[in-house]
Amino acid sequence: MPTVPELFSYRPYWAHRFGVAPVLPMSRAEMEALGWDSCDVILVTGDAYVDHPSFGMALIGRLLEAQGFRVGIIAQPDWTRVDDFRRLGRPGLFVGITAGNMDSMVNRYTADRRLRSDDAYTPDSAPGRRPDRSVLVYAQRAREAFGEVPIVLGGIEASLRRVAHYDYWSDTVRRSVLVDAKADLLIYGNGERAIVEVAHRLARGEPIAAIRDVRGTAFLTRQAPAAHEAVDSTHLDAPGPVPAPADPYHPELHPHAPAVDVAAMPVAARRGADRGRQVVRLPSFEQVRDDPVLYAHAARVLHQETNPGNARALIQGHGDRLVWLNPPPWPLTTPELDRVYELPYSRLPHPAYDGTRLPAWEMIRGSVNIVRGCFGGCTFCSITVHEGRLIQSRSPASILREVAEIRDRTPGFTGVISDLGGPTANMWRLGCRDPRAAQACRRLSCLFPTICANLDTDHGPLIALYREVREVPGIKRVLIASGLRYDLAVRAPRYVRELVTHHVGGYLKVAPEHTEAGPLGLMMKPGIAAFDRFKALFERFSREAGKEQYLIPYFIAAHPGTTDEDMLHLALWLKANGFRLEQVQAFLPTPMALASAMYHTGRNPLRRLTPDAPTIPVVRKLRQRRLHKAFLRYHDPNNWPLLREALKSMGRADLIGNGKRHLVPTFQPRGTGDTPEGRRRVAPAVRRAPLPPRGKRPTGRR
Repeated sequence: MPTVPELFSYRPYWAHRFGVAPVLPMSRAEMEALGWDSCDVILVTGDAYVDHPSFGMALIGRLLEAQGFRVGIIAQPDWTRVDDFRRLGRPGLFVGITAGNMDSMVNRYTADRRLRSDDAYTPDSAPGRRPDRSVLVYAQRAREAFGEVPIVLGGIEASLRRVAHYDYWSDTVRRSVLVDAKADLLIYGNGERAIVEVAHRLARGEPIAAIRDVRGTAFLTRQAPAAHEAVDSTHLDAPGPVPAPADPYHPELHPHAPAVDVAAMPVAARRGADRGRQVVRLPSFEQVRDDPVLYAHAARVLHQETNPGNARALIQGHGDRLVWLNPPPWPLTTPELDRVYELPYSRLPHPAYDGTRLPAWEMIRGSVNIVRGCFGGCTFCSITVHEGRLIQSRSPASILREVAEIRDRTPGFTGVISDLGGPTANMWRLGCRDPRAAQACRRLSCLFPTICANLDTDHGPLIALYREVREVPGIKRVLIASGLRYDLAVRAPRYVRELVTHHVGGYLKVAPEHTEAGPLGLMMKPGIAAFDRFKALFERFSREAGKEQYLIPYFIAAHPGTTDEDMLHLALWLKANGFRLEQVQAFLPTPMALASAMYHTGRNPLRRLTPDAPTIPVVRKLRQRRLHKAFLRYHDPNNWPLLREALKSMGRADLIGNGKRHLVPTFQPRGTGDTPEGRRRVAPAVRRAPLPPRGKRPTGRR
C-alpha cells in the first residue's frame, strides 16, 4: 500500500475545544447543553441512533468528532415534512445521508416482495419508520431543507447503488443513486478515509465541486478529467452480440452518449501503461437498461476493478452526464482500525429511547467486531462489493480492551461474549503471503475454485486470541456466531477443535448453500465434500469434549442457475443426512451483486460473455420460488401437495410413498396443505436427533 495520510494525523478543526459529547446530539436542547450554536456536520440515518461502533452513523459521527467537528444526528426523521430535517439547524460543512446498517428495501421487504412486520433497528421493532429507498428520499428532503449545503451519500445502500443497477423490487434497471438523489458526492465502501479527507477539505474552504480526487468516492460530471486516459471496457473483455455492429460504444450509435467524447481520448490498454491514469468506460445506463448482455458485461468489469492495488477509475454515462468512480479506498491499518473502534462511544442507545427495546442493539451489545472484509467472493453476497476483499484486522490488545469495556459498561452483562467476529468468523489476520501478488491480483475469490496457494490459512493467531479472551476476568463464556468459512477451517483441525470445545453454544451455523455443482459454481462456493469433512471434524471433536452439539446448515432456494432437479437432489441429501430445516431463505437479488446480474440477465458474468455463451436458468415466478423453498422443507405437510405435483411432472413419482426411501407420503394430515409457505412461525433449524434423557440436556445448549 502506498503512503497515505494517517487517519488521525490531520490538524483538528477549531471546534475540538468543545470536547467530547456524552452522546452526539439529536436536538437543539442537547446542542445548547454542549455550548454549540450549530453543527458542522449533520448525519441523517434510517436507523435509531445507538452510540456503538457496530452502527455506522455512530462510528462515522465519533470519527468526525475526533477530528474536531461538531456532529449532530437526525435519526429516522419524518420524511413527509421538511421541518424534521431542520431540527438541528443548518450545518456548516455538509449533510451526510445513510439508509442505516441495512439497505432500506431489504429491511422493509422479504425475498417475495412482501412488507416485513418489524424493523430491528427501530424502537420496539416498529415498522414503517423509514421510506423505500431511504437515501433518495432523505437526500431530496435535505436539499429542500438546506439549499446549497453539500450533500454526501454513504452507507451500504448508497454504496451498492453507485452505478446503474438492477432493482429487484421494481424489476427495472435504475440509474446511479447519485443522479436521482441530486447529491454532490457519494462515498462507497468503508468510508473513514474519504469522509475525513472530505470534511477537512471543506473546512479549509475548498468547494465540494473541486473535490474530485478522493479514493472511494463517486460524483457526477459533464467532462472527464483531462489527466486520465480512457479505456473502453470492450477492450478489456468484449461482450457478446449487440444490435449495433462493430463498436457498441461509438457515440454516433447512442444518442444518450455523454457530451464529452471519451472514446476519442487516448487509449492506454497496452502493456505497461500507467493504470493510475486510466479510466475504464462502462456501457452507459441507457445501454445496460436495454441490453442484458451489456448489463452482465458491465457487472463483470466493475467487479474486476475492486482491488485497491490495481483498480482503475470507472465512468458510466447517464444521459449527458458521467458518473465517475474513483478507485476503492485503501484499507485501514491495524492501529487505525483499533483507534476507530476505541473512540469514546457510550455503547448504548441514545437516552431518547429510554423505556423502549432496540433488538439490533440487544443482538450485538455483547459482541466484538475483530475484522473487516471478506475474500470469499460469494456472488450473492454484498460484503465484498462494500467492504472489499482485503482483510483488516484489529490487534489483540484492542480486542481485549473492548471485551473489558463490555464487561464493565454493558447493562445486564452476564459474562457471555456473544460473538468475536465480523463478516466472517475465521479470516482474522489471514491474507496473501506476498504483498506484491496481493497488489496485482484480480481474482474475485481467494477460495474459489480452490484455495489460492498464496493465501495464509494459519489459524494459530486466532486460537491464541480466543484463549486470551477466555482468560479475561469476569468472562464466563465466549461464543462464535459470525459466519464460518468451513473450507478454511478444515485446513486447520486445531482451530476446529478449539472452536468446538470452547465456543459453540449447542448449535453452530454454517452455510453450504447447496449440494449441487451447478448452483455452487455460480455462487463461487465450495463443493459439499468440504462440508462433509468439516461435519466429520465437528462431530469427532464434540464427542471428545463430551458435548452433544449440532450443525445448523443454511441453504439458498431459487438461486440463479438452480433447476428443480437441483433442489430435488438437495432435498434427498437433506433427508439422507437427517436434516429438517425450519428456517429457509430464498435468493434475494441485491444491487451490484454478481448473482443479481445473473438473475436479471440470465447470463454468467463469471466468464467472458462470448456470442455463443449459454444462458442459465433463473427462477423468477413466485410459484417456482415457493417450490424451491418447499424442497428445503420436504418434511412440512403444508408443502406436500406442491411437492407431489412437482415430482409427478418431473417423472419422479417413485419418490411419493410411505416408505423410508420416499420423499413425501401419499396421505395428507387433516388441516394441512393449504398454508402458503412463509406464513408459519419460523424457528431455528435443528438436525433431527433423539432428545437425551431428562436431566442430561446437551452442555451449553441455549
